[in-house]
Amino acid sequence: MATLWHGRFEGTASQALQALNDSLPFDQRMFREDVEGSRAHVRMLARVGLISDADASAVLEALDATEAELVNGTFVFVDEDEDIHTAVERRVTELAGEAGARLHTGRSRNDQVATDLRLWTKRELHELAALVTDFQFTLAAVADVAGEAYLPGYTHLQQAQPVLLAHHFLAHGWALARDVDRLLDARARADVSPLGAGALAGSSLPLDPDGTAADLGFSSRFENSLDAVSDRDFVAETLFVLALLGVHLSRIGEELVLWSTEEFGFVELDDAFSTGSSMLPHKKNPDIAELARGKAGRLVGHLTGFLTTLKGLPLAYNKDLQEDKEPLFNACDTVRLTLLALDGMVATMVLNTGRMAEAADGPYVAAIDLAEYLVSGGMPFREAHTLVGSLVRSALAGDGSFDDLVASDHRLGPEAAALLESGMPMRRRSTPGGAGPEPVVVQRARFADQLNSQRARLGV
Repeated sequence: MATLWHGRFEGTASQALQALNDSLPFDQRMFREDVEGSRAHVRMLARVGLISDADASAVLEALDATEAELVNGTFVFVDEDEDIHTAVERRVTELAGEAGARLHTGRSRNDQVATDLRLWTKRELHELAALVTDFQFTLAAVADVAGEAYLPGYTHLQQAQPVLLAHHFLAHGWALARDVDRLLDARARADVSPLGAGALAGSSLPLDPDGTAADLGFSSRFENSLDAVSDRDFVAETLFVLALLGVHLSRIGEELVLWSTEEFGFVELDDAFSTGSSMLPHKKNPDIAELARGKAGRLVGHLTGFLTTLKGLPLAYNKDLQEDKEPLFNACDTVRLTLLALDGMVATMVLNTGRMAEAADGPYVAAIDLAEYLVSGGMPFREAHTLVGSLVRSALAGDGSFDDLVASDHRLGPEAAALLESGMPMRRRSTPGGAGPEPVVVQRARFADQLNSQRARLGV
């Protein structure tokens, strides 16, 4: 089969041009969407009388056969198949004869490709949102298992205040909830059919873009043909959402790297989600967690690169837009694998809650509780902050234990010193959304409602 534009040209395309131009190696993964879009287009052509019912039936049968070959791996690609769209049309024409040559009536590859990519993106975003939700359920389950266990909360990676372990896991769960919102919001903006826009200006033929949009399950069709074929906002938005999701997964990965060290010892990773060393026999490495960090860089790079590609493109379609698929496909694949691996790692890890409590019961983690004790007695906060800070400094200088210094200070005394008992600072966190037992019970119920709402939106 010759190129789709051979009538205008003499001779054949150079090998260099063909190699640079061809997108088949990566866009063939959209074959289902291409066949689906072609079916809707053919049915529309028949409805408006541009092709006969007999020709439509022949083309639809050929599309079914072509899809079956692509699914079972018997489809034979040829050198002239520069992309999946060309390959499908070629094979349909081989199977349906002259009727197959009518398949592209009123359609450009510009609106065809945009349609395929929107269909693919819609489905992928839905599936990824479901995977994120599954991971959130895992985090919630681990939070439930944690019970009353607590650990240090950190700022600047320095111990700050003890928090319930459940509160910590739920913090990641809420961040992922925002990711699900963004995934589904991005899906809504991808849910617009470009089919019928043609190359850039629509068609003089009596096409029915509303009909094909409904047939393909789109919520609406395009309003402006120029915008329809040139818009890749939905790709950029998807890449942003995936990059931010990747950043959130990276943060979880970083904590698991730290928590699994001998120095922290907060968790023991399952062998199935760890690797060893080629040289050091004793090692158990948190490679999945490290890769979750590393893959975030890849995702941010995809977003940055694609935005740079889009910058300055004039209306309407330009071949630069072929660069939309590889970063999008790879970003989706990367997030999918990272989610599945992290989910398994978190679900199977063993929590060392004793080690966590030991770390959280350090001598100074209740310093803010002492300051608030003084504030409750009428002392201005800044004065209270200075007083407690001076006692910490004295303890560090060797003037006595912090407990003794607190108990002997006339402004504090034994009642205040009782706030330093193990677990007491955590149990005192009572404000809504806080890290203590009572607000965490409320939070856990709200998180369950959030997950149920997400599943309802996803239809699962």
